[in-house]
Amino acid sequence: MTVSARSAFSKLRMGLAIAMLPGLALAQTAPSSVNAPLAGTGNAVVSEAPVTNGIPGNSTVAELQQLIQDRSLNEMRTSYNGRYGASLLFKRDTLTYYVALFQQRNFWRVVKTDSESHAEQVYDSFVAQTRDLASVDLRRIRLDAERVRTERLIATNESRLGALQNDVLVRQQQEERVAAAQQQARQEAASLASEQQAARAQLINLERRIQTLEAENSGGIPPARSEGRGQSGRAQSGAAQSQPVSPARRASSSSASDVSQK
Repeated sequence: MTVSARSAFSKLRMGLAIAMLPGLALAQTAPSSVNAPLAGTGNAVVSEAPVTNGIPGNSTVAELQQLIQDRSLNEMRTSYNGRYGASLLFKRDTLTYYVALFQQRNFWRVVKTDSESHAEQVYDSFVAQTRDLASVDLRRIRLDAERVRTERLIATNESRLGALQNDVLVRQQQEERVAAAQQQARQEAASLASEQQAARAQLINLERRIQTLEAENSGGIPPARSEGRGQSGRAQSGAAQSQPVSPARRASSSSASDVSQK
């Protein structure tokens, strides 16, 4: 017997021990029909229905349980599909086969036969039943896993959505602050432009009043700027020097010079 077969057989013995507790239900769903006895196997005994209130002493299930406790059986095959399983067991001293269908740790149906071919056929039938019976459980397991994954994705997406909404809120608040700052800056610029225009007009008015007062103080001639006056004086001096002296003026100047010498 291989290690995996011994392990499966140990599981079967554990299920048997628990199934023997008083008041423990041995089945939770109605059994499917099995084509037994088959042709050439007139000595097959089939337990057609699960036992729900204890195990009758005169039953194939009770016989199988006792043989498992006595370790009188060899496990030939075992197949699991979800919570359901099927086992093919062999009693060597009597060359008898036991085929069991079970749900979790509860025996459901047991077939006893001396025919190897019949035992194999019943085992194959039980295995097919476990596949059919487990399909609902397997689908439930997949759907539950998908539900958990979907809920996890929902939580992740909700968190992402909240973060994006917060980003939008922050952006909108910042845009409002920037717009308010821009509006305030434009108002301040317009106010400063008005103040600058008024100050400029005031400056021009003051300069005109100053020029008027300076003109009155200089005898009606508007005073020129200091730099302008210096340039004007130099220009007049140069013009006087460049003008020609007439003969009469030279004679007058010569007579005045003689008189002064005398």
